[in-house]
Amino acid sequence: MKVLFICNQNQNRSKTAEEIFSERFQTKSAGLFNKKPVTKNQLEWADLVVVMEDFQRQEIAERFPKQYIISLNIPDVYNYKDQNLIDLLKNNFYKF
Repeated sequence: MKVLFICNQNQNRSKTAEEIFSERFQTKSAGLFNKKPVTKNQLEWADLVVVMEDFQRQEIAERFPKQYIISLNIPDVYNYKDQNLIDLLKNNFYKF
């Protein structure tokens, strides 16, 4: 399965998720508000699109209608590869 993880800047949450799930899935990550925001091609590549917060799902829906997206509800308070972030990612992702 191809999974695209998205957060605001693609520096901490989505980048960490891309790396920790790469052994089990084909993964990529992207940001919404960075210099190179997520593209339609990236969204079409993915079998599953995962955002970190609900407002990100709404933002993508406005930019790219007809995308199915799940939200992990993880706030933007973690640093790259923070162990608490990794634990939350794993716990919330495997609920789906």
